[in-house]
Amino acid sequence: MALKEIRKAAVLGAGVMGATIAAHLANVGIPVYLLDIVPRELTPEEEKQGLTLKSPEVRNRLAIKGKQDLLKNKQKPLYSDSNIDLITPGNFEDDLSKIKNVDWVIEVVVENIEIKKKVFKQVEENWSEDIIVSSNTSGLSINEMVADNSSRFRQYFLGTHFFNPPRWMKLLEIIPCHDTSDEVLSFMHRFCEKVLGKGVVFAKDTPNFIANRIGTHAMMHTIKLMQEEKMTIEEVDSITGPPMGHPKSASFRTLDMVGLDTFCHVARTVYDKTEDPEEKTSFELPDFLQKMVDKKLLGDKTGQGFYKKVKGENGSEIHALDIEIFEYRPREKARFDIIGKTRHEELAKGFKMLVNSDDKAGRFAWELTKRFLIYSASMIPEIADDIVNIDRAMRWGFNWKLGPFESWDAIGVKESVERIKNEGLKIPGNIEEMLNKGFDNFYHEDEKGNLSYYDFSSGNYKPVPVSPEIISLPALKKQNKLIMGNDDGSLLDMGDGVCCLEQHSPQQALSPLFWDFIHEAIEEAEKNYVGMVVGNHANNFCVGANVALMLMGAQSGEWEMLEQSNVSLQNGLMKLKYAKIPVVAAPFQMTLGGGMELISHCDRVQAAADTFLGQVEMGMGLIPGAGGNKELLIRMTEGLRDDINTDRLPFVQKAFEAIAMATVSNSAQHARELGFLRKTDKISVNQDYLLHDAKNTVLAMVLEGYKTPRLKKIRVLGEYGIATFKAGVQNMLWGGYITEHEQKVANAIAYVICGGNIKPNSLVSEQYLLDIEREKFKSLLGEPKTQERITHFLTTGKPLRN
Repeated sequence: MALKEIRKAAVLGAGVMGATIAAHLANVGIPVYLLDIVPRELTPEEEKQGLTLKSPEVRNRLAIKGKQDLLKNKQKPLYSDSNIDLITPGNFEDDLSKIKNVDWVIEVVVENIEIKKKVFKQVEENWSEDIIVSSNTSGLSINEMVADNSSRFRQYFLGTHFFNPPRWMKLLEIIPCHDTSDEVLSFMHRFCEKVLGKGVVFAKDTPNFIANRIGTHAMMHTIKLMQEEKMTIEEVDSITGPPMGHPKSASFRTLDMVGLDTFCHVARTVYDKTEDPEEKTSFELPDFLQKMVDKKLLGDKTGQGFYKKVKGENGSEIHALDIEIFEYRPREKARFDIIGKTRHEELAKGFKMLVNSDDKAGRFAWELTKRFLIYSASMIPEIADDIVNIDRAMRWGFNWKLGPFESWDAIGVKESVERIKNEGLKIPGNIEEMLNKGFDNFYHEDEKGNLSYYDFSSGNYKPVPVSPEIISLPALKKQNKLIMGNDDGSLLDMGDGVCCLEQHSPQQALSPLFWDFIHEAIEEAEKNYVGMVVGNHANNFCVGANVALMLMGAQSGEWEMLEQSNVSLQNGLMKLKYAKIPVVAAPFQMTLGGGMELISHCDRVQAAADTFLGQVEMGMGLIPGAGGNKELLIRMTEGLRDDINTDRLPFVQKAFEAIAMATVSNSAQHARELGFLRKTDKISVNQDYLLHDAKNTVLAMVLEGYKTPRLKKIRVLGEYGIATFKAGVQNMLWGGYITEHEQKVANAIAYVICGGNIKPNSLVSEQYLLDIEREKFKSLLGEPKTQERITHFLTTGKPLRN
C-alpha cells in the first residue's frame, strides 16, 4: 500500500452536497471531477438550442448545474469564485473511467443503499489500487454498501461524512468498514484534518453514526416535550439556544435550515434499524411533523417551516407556526426570568443555574438535558469508543459549546445522577461504575493544563488526544509561560525563542489598555526573543477599536485625551512594523477596522482560511485612524516603479474604494485577491493549527536572516487624486447611492489616501500620513451624525445610514 498525497479527486453526485464538497476540495487547491447521471430527456431550452441527448452539454447537465449553482449559493461554499475553475463537470457513463487518474473518489449519490451498492460496483470496475474511495452517507451502513465489492477494494474504502455546508462545518466523521486498512484510516485522518481543515471523529458503522444519532434523539425529545408541556416553538427556542450552549438558531430555526424532510429521513433511519423498543419509540415521528412534510412546510428550502417570513405594510416580519391549530401567527418574544439571569453568566455556571431553576424554562431544560445525557452515555461503546469523540462530534457538527459529557461536568455529575435516580430514571451502568470507582468528573485538567478524559473501557483517565502542533494559550499560562500582562493583553513564551502577544480585551475591541501594552510587549520581545506572533483564541481576532469609549470621550469634550490615545495606538502599531524582530499576525474570523490595522503593521500574516478582513469604519461615520489608510495605500501601490511613468490612480482607487465601501473579504484567499493580504502572507485551513503555523513562519524568517524594514517615502496623488475622487463621490450623492454624511466621510478618505492638498506625485513620510489621518478622524468623531451612527450601533447592533 503506497499512499501519497491527494492531488486530484472525483465526486460522484452533483447535488447540493456533492457540489459543495467539490467546492471545498477546490478551495484547498485540489482539481476535482464532478460527475452525475446522464439525463434521459431534453429540457425545452435544450430543444430550442438544437441540442440532442448526445450533446455534452446535455449529458453533463446535472454536473454543470451543480457547478454553476455554487456561484449563486448564499452560503459562499467557495473561498473565491476563481476556485470554480478547478471543478470539471462530467457524467457517469462517459467519465467514470477518469477516476483511474485520481487519488480519492467520494460518493455523494442519493441515500439509497441499493443505488450506492450499484455505484460502488461500477467504481471498482474503473478503480486502480491505492485510490481511496469513500461514501458521504449520513447514516447508511458502510459495510452493507460495499458488501459485493472485493476485499482488496474494501481495504481502501471508508465513510467520510461531511456536515452541511462543508466549507463552514468543522465536523467530519470517519467510519471504517470491517476491512479498511489502518494505513488508510491514519492517512485520511491527517489529510482531512490538516489539508481540509476538519475536526475528525471516529464513528462506528451504526445508524446515523455519532452526531446525527445523538442530535436527532435530542431534537425528537425536544419536540415531544414541547407537545407535552404545551409550549410554543418560540418558548422552546428561547431555552434551547445560547442558554444551553447551543447556537442562536436553537431547535426549530435549525430545523428550518436543515430541512424538515432531511431531518425526518435521518430519524426514520434509526427508527427502521434499531431493535431497542424504547429507542424506536424515541425516534417515532409525531403526526404533525409528517403533516408538515406533506404540506411542504420544509423550512428554508420551501420558504416556510416552523417559521416563515411574511411581507407586511411595515416591511417583512417573522411568523411562527402554531402546531395546535396548524396556522401561522406573528412571532412572539418568549420571556423567562431565569433566561435573563443566566445571560451574563459564564456558560457552565449559567447552564447549571438554568437546569436547577424551578420555573417553566428550568424544568423544560432539565427534562431535555437529563434525557440526552442518559442517551449519550448509553451509546458508548455502540456508536463510539469514548466520550471525546461524542463531545467533539456534537460541538463540531451541531455547533454546541459543550458536548454531552462536558455538559454533565458543568452541572455536576454526582449530584445530577442522584437527582435523576430520585426522579425514577435508570442510570447507565458505565456511569454507575465510574462513580463507584470515585471518579466524579468526565474530564480532568492538571496543573499544567493537560486535559484527560474518563475512559469507560479502562476505568481510568486517559489523555485527550491533541496534536502537538496545536498551541493552547491557556495551557501556556498554566505552565507559567506568562511573561507579562494586564487585563487586556498578555505576552506568552511559545518556546523556541518566540513569544505571543495575546489580546483579550472585552468583545475583542482594541482598548487603550491593550495598545499601551503593545509598547511594553515589543520592548520585552526585542530584548529576549527572536520573534513574535500576534494571536489569540477568542471568537474573533479583533473587531476594531472600542467605539463606546471614543464616543464617551467625544461627547464629554476630552479631545486632548483622545488625541493622546490615538497617537499611542499609531505609535504602537508603528513599533510593531519596525520592530527589530519578525512579527507575524495570526488573524481569524472577524478582523475588522482596527483589527485589520493591527495585522497590516506586522511583517507577515498567517491567516486562517475563514478570515473576514476589512476597514469598516465608514459604517460608524469614521475613517481608519491607526494607519489603515496608509497601509492599504502601500499594499495597492507597492511594486510600482518610480522610474516608469505609471498612472497610479487605478491602484490608489482600489484602496479608496475598499475603505469607502467598507469592503470585507469572505475568506483569506479573497482578502489576498482584494490586495488586503500580500502574496507572501500564508493561509492555514485548520484554525486549530494557526498559532503553530504562525510560529513556524516567525522561525523561518529568523533563519532567512530577518532585517528590520527601512523607512520609505510614499508617493501620493495629492490634489489631483482628491479632485478625481471627490467628483466620483459627488456623482454617487446625486445618484442617491450615498447620504451627505457619507459624502463627507468619503471625501476625508480621499484627502488622507491622496496625501492632502499637495502637489501631485509628491513623496511623503508615513508619519505625515498618520498625522493627517488622525486630524480627519478626530474631526469626524466630533460630527453629530457620526455620533448618531455610533450610538445606534451600540444600542441596536445594526448600522445606521444617516
